[in-house]
Formats: sequence, C-alpha cells, structure tokens
Amino acid sequence: MSAKVFHESSELHVTGKAIYVDDINSPSNTLFGYVVTSKIAHGKLCSFDLSNAQKVAGVAAILSWKDIPGHNQMGAIADDETVLVQNEILFIGQALFLIAATTEQAALQAASLIKTEVETLEPVITLSDSIQKGWKLNETVVMQRGNALNAFKTCAHVIEASAESGAQEHWYLETQAALAIPGENREIKVFSSTQHPSETQSKIAEVLSIGKNQVTVETRRLGGAFGGKETQANMVAAWAALLANSTQKPVKIRLFRDDDQRMTGKRHPFLTHYKVGFNAEGKILAYQVSFNANAGYSSDLSMAILARARTHAENAYYIPDILIESTAWRTNLPSNTAFRGFGAPQGIYAIEDAIERIAVFLKKDAAEIRHLNFYTKTQNTTPYGELVENNHLETIWEKLVKSSNYYNRKEAVDSFNKVHTYEKRGIAFTPVKFGISFNTPHLNQAGALVNIYTDGTVLVNQGGIEMGQGLYTKIQQIVAFELGLPIEKVLVNATITSTIPNTSATAASSGTDLNGMAAKNATDQIKERIAAFLNKHWKISDTKNSIQISELVFSNEKITHSKKTELTISFTEVINLLYTNRISLSAQGYYSTPNLYFNKETQQGRPFHYYVFGMAVSEVELDLLTGRHKILRTDILHDSGNSINPNIDIGQIEGAFMQGVGWCTTEEIKWDVKGNMLNHSPDTYKIPGIRDIPQQFNVNLLENAPNPNTIHQSKATGEPPFIHALSVLFALKYAIASIKNHSIYPDLDIPATNEKMVLCIQKLKD
Repeated sequence: MSAKVFHESSELHVTGKAIYVDDINSPSNTLFGYVVTSKIAHGKLCSFDLSNAQKVAGVAAILSWKDIPGHNQMGAIADDETVLVQNEILFIGQALFLIAATTEQAALQAASLIKTEVETLEPVITLSDSIQKGWKLNETVVMQRGNALNAFKTCAHVIEASAESGAQEHWYLETQAALAIPGENREIKVFSSTQHPSETQSKIAEVLSIGKNQVTVETRRLGGAFGGKETQANMVAAWAALLANSTQKPVKIRLFRDDDQRMTGKRHPFLTHYKVGFNAEGKILAYQVSFNANAGYSSDLSMAILARARTHAENAYYIPDILIESTAWRTNLPSNTAFRGFGAPQGIYAIEDAIERIAVFLKKDAAEIRHLNFYTKTQNTTPYGELVENNHLETIWEKLVKSSNYYNRKEAVDSFNKVHTYEKRGIAFTPVKFGISFNTPHLNQAGALVNIYTDGTVLVNQGGIEMGQGLYTKIQQIVAFELGLPIEKVLVNATITSTIPNTSATAASSGTDLNGMAAKNATDQIKERIAAFLNKHWKISDTKNSIQISELVFSNEKITHSKKTELTISFTEVINLLYTNRISLSAQGYYSTPNLYFNKETQQGRPFHYYVFGMAVSEVELDLLTGRHKILRTDILHDSGNSINPNIDIGQIEGAFMQGVGWCTTEEIKWDVKGNMLNHSPDTYKIPGIRDIPQQFNVNLLENAPNPNTIHQSKATGEPPFIHALSVLFALKYAIASIKNHSIYPDLDIPATNEKMVLCIQKLKD
C-alpha cells in the first residue's frame, strides 16, 4: 500500500472543522447537563434537600438516585459502581445529583443550593495503606511455570527489590462528553465520546430500564482517549440519558477539564516486589514477582489489566522457573482504568529493573544481559504456555546495535562522565515483546457493513472508533485496495450501534486487526457476486473455467481477468450491471480471531494472536544540581509487519514513546491525605512538551517482516511503543549511577521527576 496516504481527517483537524460531540449542531432546546459531586473521599449521604435548588429559574430537572428508572449500578466487569450515590460515598468527585438547566449559570446556582447531610469517614488513599488494612478487591491470582522457589536455592546469585510506578492522567484533548436526544416510545439517541459504543448502549439501557434496541449510540471521532474512554465514558453518557429521559429534551454534558481530571480514573499505580536468581553470566534462572495495583474504589478493568501485567511479566525473556502473583487493592480514589499498554508497562518495568540491578551487581552492560536472556527458537514458550512465533528479537537487536552505534556511544557516555562533575550522561537499550488480542477471547470479534453505490462510490460502516490513531484511514485503504479504487471513492461512516451491533471496544491495539478483517470479509462477499455475474456476462459456461475471485484483478477502477487480460470491465459499469440484474451491492462482514483460548483456573492457554517486537536506545544528559534533563537521542526499531500506512504507524510510535516518557519522568499525580487531587489542571500537571522530544529522534519500521494470518500481513502499533520509553528512565538511572562509578543502583522509581532525581543524587552522595 502507498506510504503517502495521510490521515483522513488531518485537514479537518488542523483547520478546526473536525466535528466532536461538543461541536454537533444541537437542537435549540438542548439543556445544559451538570453533575454535582462529592467533596469528601469517604462517608455517608445521610439526607438531602433539593427544594430550594429546584426553584431556580431555568432548572428543568434535578435527579437523585431515587429518580433512576432502572439500575443504579454499572461496571465493565462487575456492577460495583453507583450511577448516583445512594448511601456510601467512596471518592472525591463521585456523582451525587444531576442537574439539567437552560444555562450553565442556572445549573451552578442550583448546585449551590442543594442541602446535604453527610457523615465523614476515614478514607484510604495510598496503596500501602490499603495493603495494610487488607482492602483486597480480589483474591490473589497466580501464574507459574516450574518451581521458582526451589530454583532460587541453586542460583549463584539472588536479588530482592521493589519497583513502584505512579498514576498517569490520560489527558485527552477532548474531555468526557455526551449529547442525549430523546425520541418516541422512550427511544433515545446518544452521541458519545466513547471507545465502546456497544457497552455504552448497554449501560444506558440498564439505567433507563429499556431494551438495547431502543438505544442508539453514535461516535464519529474522539479527541483522544488512550483507554480513558473505554469504560469511563459510559457514566457520562448514562447521566446525559437520564436527564434527557426525565426532561424529554436533549441534554449535553461536557466535563470541565479540572472536573474531568478529578472525577476519572488513571493508569493504575503499582507496587511490585520481585526476587530474581541468576548465574555469573547474567542468565536469569528464576523470577518471582508480585504485582499490587491501586484499583481505586471499584473493579472497572483492574482484573483484566492485572491479567496483561501477568502475561507480560517476563517481557522479551525466557525464564525457566517463574512465579507471578497479582492483587488489586481498593482505595477511596476514582476507579483506575485502562491506559495505553493496559498493565503491560507496569509488568515489564519490574523485569527490566531487575535486569538493571543484575548488570550493576555483575558489573556488566545491561544491554548484554538483556540480549543473553532473549526468547530464542528453542527457548520460546511463555509462562502461560503460548509459543513465541515469528520471533524478530535477534534481528532487531543486530540492526539497532549497528544503526544506533550503541557500543561506541556507550564508551563516549562513560568518557563524558569522567570529566564532567555536574552534568552526567546515560544510555540504555530496552526491548519489548507485546501480545496482541484482548485477554478475554470472546471480545476478539468485529463486524462491518460495506455499501457500494451505482456511481462507484463506497460507504463503510464498522465497529471501530477513530480517536486520532488513523483507524478510519486504514479501513479506507483496505477497502479501496480490495476493490481497486482510489481512496477518495471510499468513505468510512461514523460508528453507530444500530448499524454494527455488539462490537468490542476499540482497545488492545486491535482496531485495525479486527475491523479491517471484517471489512475485507464484506468486500470478499461482493467480489464473489461480481465473479459469479461475470461468468455469465463474459459467457464463460464451462464449469472448469469459471472465474474465481483469485483470478480477478481489481485495480485502477477496473476488473480484469488475470489469465485472459482481454476480459476487462470498469468497476462502475459492473456495479450498475449488478444493480440492474438485482444483485445486492451491500454486504455485512464479520471476523473473529482464530485459535484464542485461555483457562483462568490454570492460567494457561493462547491469549494472543501474535506478538509485536521492538527495541529502543535512548541517550540523556542530566543536570545533577536541578534534576533537569534532555533526551539527546532516541533510536527505535519497531515491528509493524507489512505496515498498511507507515506514516501513521511511525506517528503512533513517536506519540506512544513520548506519552511513555511522560509516565516515566514528568507526570506525577499527588493527593492529600483526605483524597483531594492536588494537581488537576494543565498548569500543575506536566505532560511532555515540544522541548521534551529527543533532539535526534530516529524511528524506523522493521522491513521484510510480514505477519501471517492478519489483515494485509500487518501488525498493531498503538500500545507496544509506549514501553520504549523505559529506555529513557534507565538512561537517567545510568547517568545517576555514574556518580558512584556504577557500584550502587539508584533508588529511583516512576515517575523520575526532577525533584526525585535530585533527592536520589543527594542520597547517593551522602
């Protein structure tokens, strides 16, 4: 496919013409929706009085839990989230009441007049406090191979340590938003900024106590999501639907940025304890790791996130004896949720930290320790029993070592550090092996509807969500390629639950894999009809010589017989012939990923369709006095199979890497002891900016690495590159460790903020 195809909405994005939920031309009687939230992290709502608030001019409705027609509980996996507080308050920002008013001012005035009697209880805010109090959200899950505890007894060396990583705000540019429009017979249409319209549809139906067939959810595009709108958009849509159902008028809710950050969940903070056994060469022989995740107040997707942490605990390394444990812990914070990488970054961080410690202990290069432990052709089975097939680790290693000039640059870094007192440099080489598919097998399915019109244009409906990652562009390319059309003749429509039902979330980096294959299945059906028709049209009566799809070449708006090139017809002509002969020009496509299975009891199976591989080398320079640093250079070589769109894939790699840099270095979320988020706005929460981008940024895709049994032999790109940012963290640690000539491993976790690095440096010097 052409590498020159740009994002289908790029011009709309830069001109401001792209339409998001808040840009939709709402009906003139649309009401402003407002959510009144809790000011305490833990307590009881003893009583409330809405009478004065209801008298405010312009207020159309104020709803409490008593006004919910259906269920007051929802959740992605467990129904343990209240739509509106009935009794117990569990976090600051939890919804108490909903207001619909003609203006924002009226809604705010009404909110100020609501009287509540609240009993305050002691909150549990930190992960360590939750563990101490035994606030388990689930029983500990164990995955293992061999007997790590016995294996430690025969290991030459054993290291025990902890690795901690903090929360991360999604910071999508478009905050959570929904526009609900009531119809007849309690039907309702909701425009929602959601990654999962089918789940949003389901939750709206539950709270309104109506059928899913009465709810239509439509999503054209999101202004970013990164996992933050996979489940947590459901609540906003449900609130808007409740108000619209009550008032019988359209209602729009769009969260203010500060409210969005206070009310919504983050990346799960992890506290991980590990024990690693190894020999004198650095070969890892045994590994025991225990993941503890801060889930927040409810389940959300915590169990699935920990499942992915478990299945990525060994990253790119074969470890013969391994014991992996994971536990989610409840706190009085918003429920933490999906975030790019979905637990894999936290899981991978621990084993990479262990390797860095091994390197310091053995006085060896950490990159060499990594290389020594890679999965190979013979040592290729994961702890959960899946074979690592089409392994590109060695190929990527050899290419990136050479292209990045790693060994010479490492020598130069060491030389620089010997003569500089207040500036130190660091360099690190890190890999990733990332499984692609939803952990839950039944989610790996998708549908698509392809309509061809008599002017030769094509409209595609599919179940995936466009959130800036280029899914619509890739679907457009796939359909255009399959039908031999210019891309301008193919349009991908908004995602609508009434057209494509029962879809999965656009998550797990599976959007193109699933929906692209479903779209191809639909075009294949139409091509079968075209082939059958052309047999008659070209008067091929001999059954042995009947035309097969594989013999037809769809290219340049023509259809040509590959063996009899004189048989050719324009695409538009054949479409019109099919129409006049009453042959359907529409097809409903479907795809389900094959050979996926997983036994939750034994923690064994084949949860992933394939693996993505990649590696990164980052070099940094650190000011020891201020903790400020700059990334001098990053080299990434990433496996995207046969990329459908290299421009988009490289952009995804760059963006994921920089978001990972934020998680590793600048993005620190702080709460006080009462559960108040202290940095809930753009001026106090530091995401990476243009000055944080590597001064030299080399991103390349692995060539000649087709991926079998996937759409056009491609691979997913969205999440795996996030983990490349660990190269920056370990480069910073390398720079700090140079103070003591790499004899002590720095006590520094994620995020490695300027302040934390200065304190770490001071501790080393003391």
